[in-house]
Amino acid sequence: MTLPLFERARRYADRTAIVAPEGEFSYGELSAAAESVATHLLDGRPDLGGERVCFLVPSGWSYAAVQWGIWRAGGVAVPMAVSHPTAELEHVLDDAGPTTVVAHPELASRLSDAATTRRLRLIDTQELTRSSSGGTLPTLAPERPCMILYTSGTTGRPKGAVLSHGNVQAQVESLSQAWGWTPDDRVLLHLPLHHVHGIVNVLTSALWNGAVCDILPTFRPLDVWERLASGGLTLYMAVPTVYARLIDAWDEAAPEKRSAWSLGARPCRLMISGSAALPVPTLERWEAITGHRLLERYGMTEIGMALSNPVTGERRPGYVGEPLPGVQVRLVDEADQPVPVGTPGQIQVRGPTVFGSYLGRPEETAAAFTPDGWFRTGDVAVIDQGAYRILGRSSVDILKTGGEKISALEIEDVLRAHGAVADCAVVGVPDPEWGERVCAAVVRRPASEVSEAELRTFAKSRLAPYKVPKQFLFVAELPRNPMGKVTKPAVREIFQSDTP
Repeated sequence: MTLPLFERARRYADRTAIVAPEGEFSYGELSAAAESVATHLLDGRPDLGGERVCFLVPSGWSYAAVQWGIWRAGGVAVPMAVSHPTAELEHVLDDAGPTTVVAHPELASRLSDAATTRRLRLIDTQELTRSSSGGTLPTLAPERPCMILYTSGTTGRPKGAVLSHGNVQAQVESLSQAWGWTPDDRVLLHLPLHHVHGIVNVLTSALWNGAVCDILPTFRPLDVWERLASGGLTLYMAVPTVYARLIDAWDEAAPEKRSAWSLGARPCRLMISGSAALPVPTLERWEAITGHRLLERYGMTEIGMALSNPVTGERRPGYVGEPLPGVQVRLVDEADQPVPVGTPGQIQVRGPTVFGSYLGRPEETAAAFTPDGWFRTGDVAVIDQGAYRILGRSSVDILKTGGEKISALEIEDVLRAHGAVADCAVVGVPDPEWGERVCAAVVRRPASEVSEAELRTFAKSRLAPYKVPKQFLFVAELPRNPMGKVTKPAVREIFQSDTP
């Protein structure tokens, strides 16, 4: 059995699938490259049988070919973030337990020592794509796992959410219906491809529908503006911080450039913002510049997208719309009982888009679901005139910055590993650009004079860039309740009172 994603690619064989720095490639070329990758990975075996394959490949043609090749071989794709330091990459290797690691030649050196130590097969992408296809590829049932995406939780280090082929298909079918995808669409992609936003909402949705995906390996405001202004794009998706930076670039540009950019962006049929709350000033400024009222939606790694404003209809600032096709959503109290309309409650989601488990964490998986299968998102919302408005998170230890969900506990563990840190507390402080600004209150050990710059350098070597605190404050002690627990709201107040 060939999954519908690959069957549809054959239907669109002669159409352009991907435009990337490596060139322009058709659906037929993507299918052939995926089969070549699969043949190499199988190495004579009939099926990878769910073996996990980690891959460190920048956004572009090679990424798509490797991802599809792992799937076609019956493997589970584990994308690794090219922005992450070695310590985070090694965590993924240790947690995912892959048999094989695939790396782009320019990135292979970052994994070579780790792969050797762990006795993993390390293959570069050039070797994979040079392989010739041939032989019979395995049967792929929808219930088979296909991808593991790492996401932060209240327990600290990122954990792997296991998605099946059926989950991914349900997600793209839901988005295709809600957002009106067609083969005539052309979408710009510069979002990171270790995250559901870029992988499913953009890349896989485009390829499911026979559309064209224009890939920029990195985000540069001027590059994005020039691409938007050049015409031809029908869809654009980004996070609030990206829209804020694009607005800043527009403000700094010469008048004739501003006019060209604004005029060129208007023909795009739909622009979407997600992964974090969209500040109303950003929404309004973007609409004034481009004529586009951004469509906000809500989702997360474990569930894909769950809520969305309409393509046609009212989009109220601060609201994320209604449940997407095929997705069940409810608001509940602390006893998992539905709350009346107009009463705040925790968002719970159920349906075929929802992941199956956290890799190797049965207790955390069980705790994440109600007995009747509703996933507990940890986010709190209220329904007003049929639309959901996100109020915040039920855990103070989960932060959202620049569209990325991160664990305060993970950052605290890293900072405490520094010999000069006696204790610390990490919180998110409201920020107009980042959504939440990651801040760390630090208690230094006696006689220590460690500086903010030293702690930032220490954190950068162990954490992804977006997890590194943007602000440090040194305090004599952390505020605690009568039971000795650090009171995070009081820590947050320290930073807010310190802000000019």
